[in-house]
Amino acid sequence: MATLSQWIEGSRPRTWPAAVAPVAAGTGSAVEHLARTGAGVDLGVVLPRALLALGVALALQIGVNFANDYSDGVRGTDDDRVGPFRLTGSRAARPEAVRRAAIGSLAVGGLLGLVLIALAGIWWTLAVGAAAIAAAWFYTGGKRPYGYMGLGEIFVFVFFGLVAVLGTAYAITLTTTWIAVLAACAIGLLAVAVLVTNNLRDIPTDSVTGKHTLAVRLGEARTRVLYAACVLVPFALMVPVAIAHRPAALVLPALALAVAPVRSVLRGAAGRDLIPVLGATGRLELVFSLLLLIGLVIPA
Repeated sequence: MATLSQWIEGSRPRTWPAAVAPVAAGTGSAVEHLARTGAGVDLGVVLPRALLALGVALALQIGVNFANDYSDGVRGTDDDRVGPFRLTGSRAARPEAVRRAAIGSLAVGGLLGLVLIALAGIWWTLAVGAAAIAAAWFYTGGKRPYGYMGLGEIFVFVFFGLVAVLGTAYAITLTTTWIAVLAACAIGLLAVAVLVTNNLRDIPTDSVTGKHTLAVRLGEARTRVLYAACVLVPFALMVPVAIAHRPAALVLPALALAVAPVRSVLRGAAGRDLIPVLGATGRLELVFSLLLLIGLVIPA
């Protein structure tokens, strides 16, 4: 039976920033819009909705991690891996228990999402929420998991970038702005970089177990270039944001945190050497989003 620490490790804490980051960016975009239009920033509205959005994002992130652990484990994809601990593949937990943890986490995310939708009165987004839960499960679950077809990066960009950032901002302001769109694209690319790091590390095992990720399809060299692009392009996207709202330039110094992981990947880091890159990429995404939040909240 898995211990509590193993369950926590199995939830992949290094990926949690991918849940916090879009909510931070979306909240910052919403506050900037409210202040710029003179609508006023009502913390009684902003904080509860932002916290609910954070709960949704964390629950879905943990749910997709457990679902991935379960599905890859029962398929044998994790039998010979060099990455972080897996509950199913290591036999520390029974597959059924991991499956229940995945379903439970996704259910919590769905429930919190329902509360947020009701609070904001945006019932039409129920379909978006349902799609997000389905995407979390079918990444590696079901008969034709899209993660095995090289589509994982697209879905991560859409749901952990566009949907999460714009959804958070919309739940607060009931509108969408170009700043929120650029923030969503930037966060989405950084979330993709986290996934690309995982898939780059797993190319040797994925290529022989039938898991045709985008990294397997592109090959190692082009995947390394893709990683660098996903990490660096977000900073270019923030330049027009910083021009329009000068305090948002606070996010640009986070580029310093990108130097080490990008250099490591471009110089050929592989296997276990990519585990620190995964952590560094997650930290970069988190710091990027928090600095953007602070920059957008500061009056221009």
